[in-house]
Amino acid sequence: MPASPPPPPDLTEVSSWYREHARDLPWRHAEFHVEYGAWGTLVSEFMLQQTPVSRVIPHLEAWLHRWPSPAAMASATPAEVVHQWANLGYPRRALWLRRAAIEVTERHDGVVPRDVPALLALSGIGDYTARAVAAFHYGDRHPVVDTNTRRVIARAADGCSQPAPPSKRDLDRMSELLPQAEDQAAVFNAAMMELGATVCTARAPRCEICPLASVCAWLRAGRPDTGDRRRRQARYEGSDRQARGAVLRMLRDAPGHVLPAHAAAGDWPDPAQRDRAIDSLIADGLIEATEGELRLPN
Repeated sequence: MPASPPPPPDLTEVSSWYREHARDLPWRHAEFHVEYGAWGTLVSEFMLQQTPVSRVIPHLEAWLHRWPSPAAMASATPAEVVHQWANLGYPRRALWLRRAAIEVTERHDGVVPRDVPALLALSGIGDYTARAVAAFHYGDRHPVVDTNTRRVIARAADGCSQPAPPSKRDLDRMSELLPQAEDQAAVFNAAMMELGATVCTARAPRCEICPLASVCAWLRAGRPDTGDRRRRQARYEGSDRQARGAVLRMLRDAPGHVLPAHAAAGDWPDPAQRDRAIDSLIADGLIEATEGELRLPN
């Protein structure tokens, strides 16, 4: 008979560490959930994707002050949400969030749903965001896996220096590690993310203060470099993304959010790249072109 797979390692000590060392972040306060409900969690998770926490906090507060519910945001124009998104990056998320707000208002009576399939049916919501809302606001037992979580699992459980490329298997792996109790599972999810963000970091892990040091397979193996098979993101400096950002920034700051087409990032050093950026922004619905002018979308 084939040997039974080994039991998953016990990483639950991370939850005790989290209760003592978690950063004081707005979306972790009980009053935040009371005031904004699951909508506040959904907005925060949209903003936190590939964006540092320090940049998100002031934007989140301003956003929820302006649109404290899905119904409030559903009446906003695309131009208003793109302008409010400001410099958060990946501005298509602003349009997806607006569409999700409209869908929540029309399909769910203005209440962000609890059910993961219903969440996944909303615009711009994938596996991570859906489960984050269900776990962190509603307290349901779901695996929540981001880059930081995957790194902690790769090191502590699998003995690898960096995680493999993302896959559906990540959710199964996290499910194996989750405590059975719903309240403990939500804390464990948050704790694994926090550990990866502040201690088990990509380039300079602080193993000497890690609560999982005694059970970490990678540390026991001597912290070997096992390689990194993930695709690297292209540099931002000089990229099409930077050109897109320059065009959007000028339109956000322009009177009425309108500029002559030639004036939008007109001094960009690579005219072909600038034009390519404008074309891609139009294709994404982030700007509109009419009679020689560019504007934020109506």
